[in-house]
Amino acid sequence: MQKRWKILSAEEKIIEALQKDLKINPVLCKILVERGLSTFEAAKKYFRPQLSELHDPWLMKDMDKAVERIDAAVSSREKILVFGDYDVDGTTSVACLYMFLQKIHEPALVEFYIPNRYREGYGISKAGIDFANENGFSLIISLDCGIKSTDLIAYAGTLGIDFIVCDHHLPDEILPPAVAILNPKQKNCNYPYKELCGCGVGLKLITALAQHYSIDENEVFKYLDLVATAIAADIVPMTGENRILAYYGLKKVNDNPNFGIKALIQLSSLKKELSINTVVFMIAPRVNAAGRMDDARKAVQMFIASTVEEAMHYAAMLHSDNTDRKETDLSITEEALAIIEKDEVLIKRKSTVVFQPHWHKGVVGIVASRLIEKYYRPTVVLTRSGEVLAGSARSVNGFNLYEAIHACRDCLLGYGGHFAAAGMTLLPEQAEAFSRKFEEIVSSTIKPDQLIPEIIIDAEIQFSDISLSFYRIICQMEPFGPENMRPVFIAKNVFNTGYSKIVKDLHIRFSLKQHDVVFSGIGFNLADQFHLLNQDKPLDIIFTIDENEWNDQKHLQLKMIDLRLTE
Repeated sequence: MQKRWKILSAEEKIIEALQKDLKINPVLCKILVERGLSTFEAAKKYFRPQLSELHDPWLMKDMDKAVERIDAAVSSREKILVFGDYDVDGTTSVACLYMFLQKIHEPALVEFYIPNRYREGYGISKAGIDFANENGFSLIISLDCGIKSTDLIAYAGTLGIDFIVCDHHLPDEILPPAVAILNPKQKNCNYPYKELCGCGVGLKLITALAQHYSIDENEVFKYLDLVATAIAADIVPMTGENRILAYYGLKKVNDNPNFGIKALIQLSSLKKELSINTVVFMIAPRVNAAGRMDDARKAVQMFIASTVEEAMHYAAMLHSDNTDRKETDLSITEEALAIIEKDEVLIKRKSTVVFQPHWHKGVVGIVASRLIEKYYRPTVVLTRSGEVLAGSARSVNGFNLYEAIHACRDCLLGYGGHFAAAGMTLLPEQAEAFSRKFEEIVSSTIKPDQLIPEIIIDAEIQFSDISLSFYRIICQMEPFGPENMRPVFIAKNVFNTGYSKIVKDLHIRFSLKQHDVVFSGIGFNLADQFHLLNQDKPLDIIFTIDENEWNDQKHLQLKMIDLRLTE
């Protein structure tokens, strides 16, 4: 697939000034300036994040009301229900607050509730509120959901149940009638950092409660590994407080993790120190699989387990769910690709809409993302859910998917989402009309370059710049994530040494030379570009720098992303 290359730029004078202060390679200084770190002090805070730099939780709007209501519930021995979404952010949020409330309240008076993805759907559910009512709960604290549940929270009020909403999603104009709403994105909230995940907002409530009850802050920091897992999985910006929380959370993941995380690490056979990337690709999918394939309640049970053995019991269930999930999404992806490839009309479209009634509802979002890897365009995958069709949509970079779905609302029963992802329900007889309308909207609004994936390149580099000390500074830029991605480099006028080869039919083991400096590298799924290496012409290559370990020997290698002949 053809890709666009975009090299970022930064002002030379600022780079030179920063290089004088930091005395590191100017290529690294350029990357720092690109990320808004143009002074010695800013760079110092970036490379040496401190927990003391976390913001005061009392700056968050309604924090005083939330703490006051929880204190009243504790004093009058009310039953509290902790309610959360079924994904990683929701289950970690629930686990953290549930464990903390058990410290300040009678354990028997605290319970948690995770809605079933298929019976209840996303967010606050009527079934959850009815459960609270039938079991005598007078306070529900929702985490990672609730900000859009105005009617349901009003319904809870008619039953004498109060709500505290802890959420990070964008609020509507009308807010739910909750006792307190903790959401830094709401109007008139002076909390300085707006990009916390749901678990981050929950941690702020825990921090305020700890201060109220004079509990040592180290008790709060015990939850940082769960918070880091949520930050990694929810793909929030790796900036500001998120970076501080993830930095120290990763330390706890590696040094003294929650029993649930420890069990997942053992089941995943992970031996090396975990990076945020490992958390995203090895830990998070197993937690998400519980909600996708079965019931996410067991993910919380794993996180709150009091022994490793108990945690391992639930982790084994999640591991099994994830195996089922992988098999399911792989088979559905193959089916979906076959549908597209057999249809000349579908191939030529600027959008993808595919449907089969037997596809598993829990993985259609994953399948949509996989289809985009082959056919780079806005994609919707539909399946049957009871009497209606349900679908997940994913976008390509820069295209507002939510607006496109909104423009198709006449074909839909319901929809929701944001710029890059959305979900919808529709009647089966509307499937064809929706597919046509979606293609019409996408075709008329998407720009041609948005249908070509773009690779963002941080800086040009010479092979002679790449050293162990250079790589170690890159490692200090961890944890990586949105707005702080692992640096991507371009090297120009590079030649094949003649020793590059295809491995396992799909990949290339590179051996490349620039000005007598030779580096090896690996390029996954790049075998179709091997012919470029055999032309004995100079190449431009895009890559990240990695450390490869083989037979107890470590050496730097290039992790190739793309290549083309030098113009």
